Amino acid sequence: MAKQGPRKKLPKEIAIINADNCTGCESCLEVCPVDCINLKEMQHGVKGNQAWCEIDIERCVGCEVCVHIPQKKTNPYELTVCPWNAIEMVPVELAAQVMAQVGGPPEYIAANWDRLVGTAQHLAELKAQA
Repeated sequence: MAKQGPRKKLPKEIAIINADNCTGCESCLEVCPVDCINLKEMQHGVKGNQAWCEIDIERCVGCEVCVHIPQKKTNPYELTVCPWNAIEMVPVELAAQVMAQVGGPPEYIAANWDRLVGTAQHLAELKAQA
C-alpha cells in the first residue's frame, strides 16, 4: 500500500488501543475504513506469543468505527466493536501520554518509542499550531 500524503486536517481525537486489554482478536482491524490497524506479536519462547492490535495514529482519522458502529441518534443501543473494551478515543493533545502508558509491553514501547510516542507528540504539536 502506498504511503499517504500529508494530512489535510487533524482529527480532534484519535483511537488508541490499550495493549494490556487487547487479545489480538482483530475485530477492530476488520472494520477500520482507513486500514490503519495492524496485529503485533511478540514471541515469548516456549510459553507462546503475546498478540495485540495497534493503530497507526499517523493515519487514524478519528472516525470511532473501531470503538462502536455508528447508529441513529434515536437508537439507545450502542454496538461496540471491541469485545474487550480496549480502544478509547483520546484527544490528540493527550495521545503521546496515553500511548506511552498503554501502547504495548515495556520493552516494545522502549524499542518503538519514536514511532509510537514521538508520532503522537508530533500530532499534538501540529494540533497546537492549527
